[in-house]
Amino acid sequence: MPSRTSATSAKAVRAAGKSSPSRKTGKGKLPGKKRETPWALIGAGVAIVALIGLLAYNLVPKYMDQAAIREAQTDLKEWVPTAENKDPSAQIEGVVTQEYPAGLHVTPEQRVAYDKSPAYGGPHDAAWANCTGTVYAKPIRMENAVHSLEHGAIWIAYNPDKVDAAGVETLSNFVKGRQFSMMSPYPGLDSPIALQSWGHQLKLESADDARIKQFISALRENPYAYPEVGASCSNPIFDANNPPPFDASPYGPEAVPMDGAGLTPDPAELGGAGLPGMPNIPMPAGQ
Repeated sequence: MPSRTSATSAKAVRAAGKSSPSRKTGKGKLPGKKRETPWALIGAGVAIVALIGLLAYNLVPKYMDQAAIREAQTDLKEWVPTAENKDPSAQIEGVVTQEYPAGLHVTPEQRVAYDKSPAYGGPHDAAWANCTGTVYAKPIRMENAVHSLEHGAIWIAYNPDKVDAAGVETLSNFVKGRQFSMMSPYPGLDSPIALQSWGHQLKLESADDARIKQFISALRENPYAYPEVGASCSNPIFDANNPPPFDASPYGPEAVPMDGAGLTPDPAELGGAGLPGMPNIPMPAGQ
């Protein structure tokens, strides 16, 4: 039989249980702070992601453009001239050649009755078109362009009605900033593209033709293939933004003939003249 003390204790426990608060789930917990959203941190993260995206948007295309230019301007070793193979372009299908007298100068007002279009040799203006990797937006006077060829430059001419913007961009990659090269539109050209060096020409249908790189590798500054070896392509007074204009009108009877009859060859341009002095750079037409 339970003792009086045990009975009393049991009653006390039951009384305490009745008087204590209910322990239902969710009740009786200590109140805590409301969790705040870290908007500043989220905003910083979004800004960083946006910055990375912006940099990628601007830098990746530029990197790809530079890579395309480097690839276009890397000469093909098998087409680079040597003492044993002075004119590798002879192996390029479609290249035509012609011998021309050198050092025959006309005045800025004179025209030459060129026998080729575009011309790639013969009498020319005393001022050469700047050919330090110049991409001309306007057609240039042929008499100035031919003088650049005499200095060892490559001239890429294209028909603006036959070459689209993507093709122009592809062609410009061969030229941009590259010494002894230049490029310009040539209205009325009978093919989409024509490549010229002194005494050499190659006409093509596409800016993606592999022969473009072969031609440039073989003939750009080829010391065996142009008369004025050592001459500069820089002509800072030749305005690339406003060059002497291309004249598409028929030649008149006053045009200088291709044999240069009546002209005296400039001895400084025969056999290589070295870098000409700045004071002797002739002014182009219209200056």
